[in-house]
Amino acid sequence: MTRRRSIRLHIIDTQARQTTHRRASRAFKPALVLSSLLAMLVGCGADTNKGPGAGFKRPPTPVVTEAVAVRDLSDVINAIGNTQANESVTITAKVTDTVSKVHFDDGQLVEAGDVLIELTNAEETALLNEALANRTDAETQLERLSNLYEQRTIPLSQVDEAKARANAARARYNSVVARLDDRLIRAPFSGSLGFRQVSAGTLITPGTAIATLDDISVIKLDFAIPEVYLAQLKLGLNLRAYSSAYTEETFIATIAGIDTRVDPVTRTARARALIDNADHRLKPGMLLTVALSTRPRTALAVSETAIIQRSGRAFVYVVSADDSNQQVAVMRPIVIGTRSDGYAEILSGLSLGERVIIEGTIKVRDGAPVTELAAGDSNAAVSMVEQGQTVKTSEAS
Repeated sequence: MTRRRSIRLHIIDTQARQTTHRRASRAFKPALVLSSLLAMLVGCGADTNKGPGAGFKRPPTPVVTEAVAVRDLSDVINAIGNTQANESVTITAKVTDTVSKVHFDDGQLVEAGDVLIELTNAEETALLNEALANRTDAETQLERLSNLYEQRTIPLSQVDEAKARANAARARYNSVVARLDDRLIRAPFSGSLGFRQVSAGTLITPGTAIATLDDISVIKLDFAIPEVYLAQLKLGLNLRAYSSAYTEETFIATIAGIDTRVDPVTRTARARALIDNADHRLKPGMLLTVALSTRPRTALAVSETAIIQRSGRAFVYVVSADDSNQQVAVMRPIVIGTRSDGYAEILSGLSLGERVIIEGTIKVRDGAPVTELAAGDSNAAVSMVEQGQTVKTSEAS
């Protein structure tokens, strides 16, 4: 029994060793295959390096640079403003009557005092003729009695009565003239008329709109800014205004008034600026964007295209020479301030005269070799680099 048991244990031990060996063999085969592949790749690489392309070096990336320079800068306060006419009125009548004649067309330019509308005035004209006749008679009587008084033929009291009658006749005449003038509707100031709202024969009453009259030779621009900038507003200060109707033009306005109150709800202060509008391009009611420049100063600045934003920080690529005197791009952190007219103020990180990359940064890496191009050559070369194409340079082998 003891011998049979020993033989059985020997058989079990042998089977276990065989199983372990098979497992180890299966685990070793993939590793052996991987090692063989790596050896083949290394061999291929070694063979490749021995070929005609051995020692290939990527050519420098062409870029356009700009020197850090001192520029005139200022803080810009932006706001939205509405335009108004320098003078504006709706023409109406003072009396109730029918329109006799219309003396203007839509959009016509008129001068102050020009007659725009004539109302029916037949009755007033008759009364005027009567008043004129009475005034003439009264003045004639006064002159006759004055001559008789000088000859000492009548008393002074008769002359005084004649003067009173002459004055009453003049007053009556002036009253009729005023009533007749009320039927002549005139332009109160020079300007441009709007659309005509009445025609001949229209019955109008006080308050009936006849037309609008606007003096737009000067445009008033009303805008509001936060009260924190109130100290920056001064009478006579110039600002720039932009209109969506004239995208290529800047209008210069001058602050002519500052409101005496600050809105307690919006915490804004209102101001009014004047714009010369001799060509009548700006119209009342237009929406303009206002840019007010304050705190003018000189400071270091670079083009905004040179700035790279990453994780809330600003960087630029500075072109410098490495140990082999090769131009390379070095990424440098900077602190920027005001942005104005395509330039950014440099508070720290750059020095005057250093050259930074403004075009071609998309293919540049920190420490990578670069080649500076003239501004005129940037369109073709830099666009090729941004499209991933190879640009041949004299340094490429």
